[in-house]
Amino acid sequence: MLSTRGGVPTSGARGTARATTTNPHPSDDRSHPHRIAVVGGGPGGLYTAALLKRLAPDREITVYERNAPDDTFGFGVVLSDETLGGIEHADPVVYEALTAHFVRWDDIDIVHRGTRQTSGGHRFAALGRRRLLEILHERCRDLGVELRFRTEAPPPDRLARTHDLVVAADGVHSATREAYRDVFRPHLTSHRCRYIWLAADFAFDAFRFEIAETEHGVMQLHGYPYSRPSPGHHPSTRPCGRQDEAASTVIVEMREEVWRAAGFDALDETESTARCAKIFADALGGRPLRSNKSAWTTFRTVVNDRWSHGNVVLLGDAAHTAHFSIGSGTKLAVEDALALAACLEEQPTLQAALGAYEEERRPVVASTQRAAKASLEWFEDLDRYLGQPPRQFAFNLLTRSRRVTHENLRLRDAGFTGAVEREFGCPPGTPPMFTPFRLRGLTLRNRVVVSPMDMYSATDGVPGDFHLVHLGARALGGAALVMTEMVCVSAEGRITPGCAGLYTGRQSEAWRRITDFVHTGAPGTAIGVQLGHSGRKGSTRLMWEGMDQPLPDGNWPLVAPSPLPYRPGSQVPRELSRAHLTDVREQFRSAAVRAAGAGFDLLELHCAHGYLLSGFLSPLTNHRTDAYGGSLEKRLRFPLEVFDAVREVWPGERPMTVRISATDWAEGGTSAEEAVETARAFAAHGADAIDVSTGQVVAGERPEFGRSYQTPYADRVRHEAGVPVIAVGAISSWDDVNSLILAGRADLCALARPHLYDPHWTLHAAAEQGYEGPGAPWPAPYRAGSRPPRTGRTDAPKPRLTLHGPRQDV
Repeated sequence: MLSTRGGVPTSGARGTARATTTNPHPSDDRSHPHRIAVVGGGPGGLYTAALLKRLAPDREITVYERNAPDDTFGFGVVLSDETLGGIEHADPVVYEALTAHFVRWDDIDIVHRGTRQTSGGHRFAALGRRRLLEILHERCRDLGVELRFRTEAPPPDRLARTHDLVVAADGVHSATREAYRDVFRPHLTSHRCRYIWLAADFAFDAFRFEIAETEHGVMQLHGYPYSRPSPGHHPSTRPCGRQDEAASTVIVEMREEVWRAAGFDALDETESTARCAKIFADALGGRPLRSNKSAWTTFRTVVNDRWSHGNVVLLGDAAHTAHFSIGSGTKLAVEDALALAACLEEQPTLQAALGAYEEERRPVVASTQRAAKASLEWFEDLDRYLGQPPRQFAFNLLTRSRRVTHENLRLRDAGFTGAVEREFGCPPGTPPMFTPFRLRGLTLRNRVVVSPMDMYSATDGVPGDFHLVHLGARALGGAALVMTEMVCVSAEGRITPGCAGLYTGRQSEAWRRITDFVHTGAPGTAIGVQLGHSGRKGSTRLMWEGMDQPLPDGNWPLVAPSPLPYRPGSQVPRELSRAHLTDVREQFRSAAVRAAGAGFDLLELHCAHGYLLSGFLSPLTNHRTDAYGGSLEKRLRFPLEVFDAVREVWPGERPMTVRISATDWAEGGTSAEEAVETARAFAAHGADAIDVSTGQVVAGERPEFGRSYQTPYADRVRHEAGVPVIAVGAISSWDDVNSLILAGRADLCALARPHLYDPHWTLHAAAEQGYEGPGAPWPAPYRAGSRPPRTGRTDAPKPRLTLHGPRQDV
């Protein structure tokens, strides 16, 4: 039996202890629900029941589970130290029972093309899922929770009428969620891989990823131990599955088309299990695999607009799912249980508690789901990375979710990270971001770009003192390349009256003043110009006066591929005729000549964000039926004509890049496949790199914001189009830059807002990493500030003498 203890600490979902709470006399109202039904006897539902019963022993709590108590699907469960900390604070009895059965290890092995790369310091803990359920069953029984196995739960509406609280922990196929679909509004997304849960009767000595390149395509194995025999144990000769025998979870995964080509769709459970064992015989040491009602399935991501309805609340997979490759299912369900129990104690009413629970958990879950999405998509597109050097491939796999980063991995295993850096070509003591990169005749001293940022501070298109100080300060700040805002090729091509231009000689002279300062005041820093035309997004107010809002007066006529306004109330643009297309092309050509004369080192053609050239590329904004609309090839025609005209007059030794929106974040818009083809087309015409952004094409877009959220598009373009890329989009730390560069997801990283916050962001990044090499030289007048200033003593006098003799109290 599990021992019991007094005192009931509650815990936040991330393991932070809250104040100890006891509630021997719960109120009769629903602020502290008395009669509770839990639908689903998985770990999340059982742990919720145990926590709520422990907090108020006189509660009546019933758990409904349709399966038998010893039925379970899957084999092992991985829990993080963070989750275990929450369990320890909330219920030490359960914590001690779990830790008695945990298998712990530190290493991850990545096996690919006959080589094994090992990274340590990761700290995993796992146990058998059946053992976990047994511990929770016993804890619930000890506390007086009624467990009804082999019992379908009554309909949710009946439970809601007869109980104070209904916890729907009935999994990814939740019947409760389905009953209230119109309220919860679930969004279910199926993904591109098939996978199967199996087990092996030995314990891997590390978390193992193994890649098999078969005649049918790429397959991968995810394996980890969940049980090891105790010292002196002699394995049983009975069928495997006992909790005290060595065992590992084995998940085999592959793309749907590979699964079908390999014939798995025609195999039963036994045949599939044997086939997987044969394919991964090396990883298994020739041992067989076993199944447990195992079936090939497609992972589904579950997102709900709401998590509660009246006195019904969703928990675990019923509320949300996250791909198994980041080990999050049971972890999230347990953390949900911790948060729900705590909120029910802390809040004055049931509705306040359920609202607080969702408010606390939703951002945590959303972050986990973003990481899980990045991870599952990495494995879906695994064949994209097979040609990488062995250590870079391993580093790429380990950092795929963007939760493990270069710095994090360096702290865990400095030897492994150092080996990856040496393979990449980093000189000793040089972070990846401070390695040089060459574009045509221009060598950039590091991988950091100050991204184009519209300042809306020009007068009649002429950049003034503000631009000199703004761009000059960032040039002094250490970035290899400083980009101007979008510089417009005509007065009619401006976004706002404050936009800068290159359509007059006076403007060119003003830009020359700025480039001269950059080249003389910040030697080694390159400055690039971004040329563009606003298209249908022009004639609007300054950003801080009303972004994308038409001017109250003084508007100018707009042009676009098709007569479609950007948003309701916006001006309807005129569709460009053949003659107008020629005029616009020549405006770009003339602006490029002026840009060369102004001394810019690099020119970027702006074909993103819904401006004129972007408007031709997107099917949402280009409805033409002539030679410039329809298929992607036709939609590319005018942007490529403009590129060719600019490249013709732009000096041959100076590089050209193109910024694209790789997705419109809207149904029917540019696809990722089209973005790759667009990049290939520009590269074939002479583009030296593609600056991969996304969105801002249509007003009704729905971006999936998050840290580095646009970088997967750059990664795809780089590997599939075979062209250097500039990654952009919520890249905010030098750790992110190092990770992206070293993993091979980007060649350069463009940062905007971080450079508004800190013009010397790159130099400070070097100082924080202890780097003082040629990739980040401090300007001579600033060298005295090249180290962080002291902010006061943080040390204390160290004891120097040990005194003996009787103590004298003062």
